[in-house]
Amino acid sequence: MKQLFLNKSMNFICKYQFFSDYDKKKLRYGLEGIYLTITKLVILLILAVILNMLKEFILVTILFNIIRYTGFGFHAEKSYQCLCFSTFNFVAIPYFLLHVHLPNSVVYIICAICIFHYLLFAPADTKKRPLSNKRKRIIRKIVTVTIGLIYTFAIILLQNEYWTAIILSALVIQCIVVSPITYWLFKQPYNNYKGLNTSNSI
Repeated sequence: MKQLFLNKSMNFICKYQFFSDYDKKKLRYGLEGIYLTITKLVILLILAVILNMLKEFILVTILFNIIRYTGFGFHAEKSYQCLCFSTFNFVAIPYFLLHVHLPNSVVYIICAICIFHYLLFAPADTKKRPLSNKRKRIIRKIVTVTIGLIYTFAIILLQNEYWTAIILSALVIQCIVVSPITYWLFKQPYNNYKGLNTSNSI
């Protein structure tokens, strides 16, 4: 199915504009990324619907992406790894937290662990997007920790099990994606900026 989509798309696009071989490779790579993103999202949405947690899936995804924007974190290199990792994070974790009652003390401890992780490890870069600019890393760390604190205060103030599960899911997922353990499990390099000599990267 993937190859059919790529071939059809490439033939359609190249029919109306000339591309060099190098440009064709870049175009095919981009189309492959779009295909994998869409198929992964469709699968996750289907699972969320089956588990009757579509709204929760959307809310967790939104809250996570807010803190992910500054905290960055792990990206799986292979499509099947990405699907499994995303399913665990965006389906399994929220489903578990929505159906298991955690005492407030446990929730607050988890929040504290997440924020401590952000202090130590955020922002976590990747090999493709090394964060070599020290000033920007510090700013992103501060903003990520601040967002984590805001989420934690929201949990404390709301005192609502439903919203606690949603917000806590986003905090835990971000904690997982910035953790060096996650990079180690997937055999990916960590702190990639240390291998760079320039300070002009993102």
